[in-house]
Formats: sequence, structure tokens, C-alpha cells
Amino acid sequence: MKERGVLTVISGFSGAGKGTLVKKLISEHDNYSLSISMTTRSPRAGERDGVDYFFIDRDAFERNISEGRMLEYAEYVGNYYGTPREYVEKQLSEGRDVILEIEYLGAFQVKKMLPEALLLFVTPPSADELLRRLRGRNTETEDKIRDRMKRAIEEADIVDKYEYILLNDDLDTCVRQTHEIIQNAKYSVSRNAAFIKEIKKELIETVG
Repeated sequence: MKERGVLTVISGFSGAGKGTLVKKLISEHDNYSLSISMTTRSPRAGERDGVDYFFIDRDAFERNISEGRMLEYAEYVGNYYGTPREYVEKQLSEGRDVILEIEYLGAFQVKKMLPEALLLFVTPPSADELLRRLRGRNTETEDKIRDRMKRAIEEADIVDKYEYILLNDDLDTCVRQTHEIIQNAKYSVSRNAAFIKEIKKELIETVG
């Protein structure tokens, strides 16, 4: 039997670079899988079911919710989006480390469903750097950027509910640290309860 993989939830301030971090992490290490979301919206041009999203109708999505088959979900602009538990569990049971990039509300839903999930929060080294990165995108108005900074203030209040904070100053360093944290989590006491129980039983039998 393969060692069970680690489910890692990565959140962070908008502009912190978490998407870039996740892409680089997955490209550099073969054992990671990016979780595929489920949605009730229609596929866009070029999107493939089971690759970009799992596309299902609203009734089926709501059945998944009522049956506890979603690790997390939310409704946005009339459509549901969420993480199907079955897909994640299958990847983990095959020994793959699954990455889930979502905001904190979803992260806390996942943690409630799977307490062994690892929560990581990505931040730039300073508020000034965050503002510089948001402006550097050249995709949003100053009003929208200000809204994102206000949102970051709210998110700063919940960072202490995460297990690790990742300072994304140098991308290569941040990727290396993220990989080390996830791999080291495999040796935590909480993830090895079955082994501890088994070795205690063996010790008792050996001593007689």
C-alpha cells in the first residue's frame, strides 16, 4: 500500500503570488496534483471536463452537498464552485500530494472535513510590496486595487488560524520551503497514529 499523500490548502493575499508558487511547485516535483474544482457553470471554449473542471448540473451539485461529498463549496454569480471529496481522496490514497488553492472560507471548510489537511498562507514581505505587485499587473483600476488591499486587512485577522506562513519574497526559496513543509508533514505524530498504535502493540507482545 502506498503512503497516503498530503492535502495542502494554499491561501494568501491577492497579489502575493500564490498562483505562480503553485505552478512552479507542481512543475518541479512530480508527486503533486492540483485539485480540480467542480462547477455548475457551462464549459467555456477549450475547457475540458475532468481537466479544467468537473462540469455538472445544479441538482447534482446540490445532491453532492447534501451527501457530504464536497470538501468545500461556494456560490458565485449564480453558479456553484467547489472541491469534490472523491477526487481528492482518490489522489491521496494513490500517494499523491494534492494542492488546493482557495480562499480562507473554503480552507476552513476543508479543515473541518479533513482535519489532517495542511493550511499554508502566502504573503509578500510587506504591504508596500503587495501594493507594488497589484499595480504591476496593470489589469485593475486604483479603486479595485484599494478594494483588494482592504480585503487583505480582513484576511490578516485569520492568518493565525493557518499552520504555516510562507513569505514569498524570492520565488525559488518560497517553492523550496513549501515543498519541505509538505514533505515534513508526512512525519507528524498526528499523521502516524496507526503506526504508533501498531508499534506499541508489538512492544507489548515482545515483552510479554
